[in-house]
Amino acid sequence: MNNQELYSLWCENATEDKDLIEELHAIAGREDEINDRFYKSLEFGTAGLRGVLGAGTNRMNIYTVGQATQGLAASLLKQYDAPRVAIAYDSRINSTVFAERAAMVLAANGVKAYIFKELVPTPVLSFAVRYLGCQSGIVITASHNPSKYNGFKCYDPDGYQMTDESAAKTLAEIQSIDMFKDIKTIPFAQGLEEGSIEYCADEVMEAFLAAVEKQSINKGICASSNLNLIYSPLNGTGNKPVREILKRIGIQNIKVVPEQENPDGNFPTCPYPNPEIRQVFEKALEMTAQFDADLILATDPDCDRVGIAVKAANGEYQLMSGNEVGAMLLEYLLSQRVQKSIMPKEPVAIKSFVTTNIANKVAAKYGCKIKEVLTGFKYIGEYITELEKVGKEDNFILGFEESYGYLSGTHARDKDAVVASMLICEMAAYYKSIGKSLIDVMNELYKEFGIYKHTVISLQFEGAEGMEKIQNIMSTLRSEGISSLAGKKVLYFSDYKTLERTNLSTGESEKILLPTTNALVYELEDDNLFIIRPSGTEPKIKAYITACTATEEEAQALTQKMQEDFKELIGE
Repeated sequence: MNNQELYSLWCENATEDKDLIEELHAIAGREDEINDRFYKSLEFGTAGLRGVLGAGTNRMNIYTVGQATQGLAASLLKQYDAPRVAIAYDSRINSTVFAERAAMVLAANGVKAYIFKELVPTPVLSFAVRYLGCQSGIVITASHNPSKYNGFKCYDPDGYQMTDESAAKTLAEIQSIDMFKDIKTIPFAQGLEEGSIEYCADEVMEAFLAAVEKQSINKGICASSNLNLIYSPLNGTGNKPVREILKRIGIQNIKVVPEQENPDGNFPTCPYPNPEIRQVFEKALEMTAQFDADLILATDPDCDRVGIAVKAANGEYQLMSGNEVGAMLLEYLLSQRVQKSIMPKEPVAIKSFVTTNIANKVAAKYGCKIKEVLTGFKYIGEYITELEKVGKEDNFILGFEESYGYLSGTHARDKDAVVASMLICEMAAYYKSIGKSLIDVMNELYKEFGIYKHTVISLQFEGAEGMEKIQNIMSTLRSEGISSLAGKKVLYFSDYKTLERTNLSTGESEKILLPTTNALVYELEDDNLFIIRPSGTEPKIKAYITACTATEEEAQALTQKMQEDFKELIGE
């Protein structure tokens, strides 16, 4: 069926949502608009679905959500006698609508649905899957994407995002479903009355917060340190749980950014609600004129990532990277465990392979093993689960990714900005009590181990042409290779699609013992690093640059040169 035929089919059948009807009528005769909506179906993978809101197979709407849920139900019913699914949602446009639609479809198929009464963070869903004994979980979110996006993420029984195997089973079911003829549904109110849909009890959130609070390692330090904090939930799910956990650990001097406090899927003051970028901190920074904050904290809309800005000695506020925060948290947790004599015999920290190698040096100092996994927090969740199966879950210290995702504790199997916010504040309070800022702490690590400057370049390519360009870039790099970058020789080249790491001097190869992913890694002289991979959730290609030098000036210059060489390589 071609795009025009699909468009006509939707005009005839997509009659339940008046906004979609209006959109379909508005694009009549506009071939480019029709093609963009129908040239493909949203891809269901380990990250579920994610896309722009609107009409069509390439959009997030009640029909694509219904089809995905029907496929999930079919897959679960083949594996379990009486499957149960937990459902959560964030503040995005139509998140509540999609969450209720998922519950209605599950219930109609004989799958019990537990749905939260209000928006909650993604890590709460991860916790709830195991707490409620569910066989899967769904969270409606597009994380830190702009307001035009939404998504549908699925979880395995162990509380991490679907593995490749689970996603493949669900996808096979989805592909056999006609989204207008094959989707079963019942009214939401009927499901509640019959008990096939049930609201999650308040005890689920309370149990989550209690588990988070247990990760505090310096109880009482926040109450005595007089830490001044500005917090922004970026119009998302973090407002209640983050403020509650900070209250429980004794943070008293806290101001919340008023324009970003309440749920709003339009994100009016932060159109790209990503705590990795400075723009989301602008409103908080304005508040520092009246409130002398030591620390500014911002969680993304589904509260699984957190970013910080720290007051420097000159009075300016410095944003700290995900790599820096991860390294400092690891240093703090390990050093405090040693000081308090509570270090496990075989401590382990887990990080993605694109995350800073300074963490390896911090870990080695304290005899902590570093386990490297692919990008995607589900791989960290999987490893925690493996530790738990052999009774070694207490060995787990910290899991983290450079993209501002952290987890301490085994209560969740996904990144958790609630526990991360608590530990960051506790860490800042502890160091304040001994006369240091977090900037001081990071500078001490750089002095000890060398400067590790990390830069991520994200190039966006929209639509069908953009996807083709991304594929061509990766194909060209594989076929032509790179022998040097910014004057630094490539020592090792790793292709995570073929799972081979090659010594370019000898030509010898070794096997990479990880699952396949579309990523290329270039290990350069002097511990410098260049990694390129397409995003798994957005139409982007990302380059991760590590410049390892003796001084900040040298790192800046090397980073700039590596960026220029990269853009020249891909014709940008």
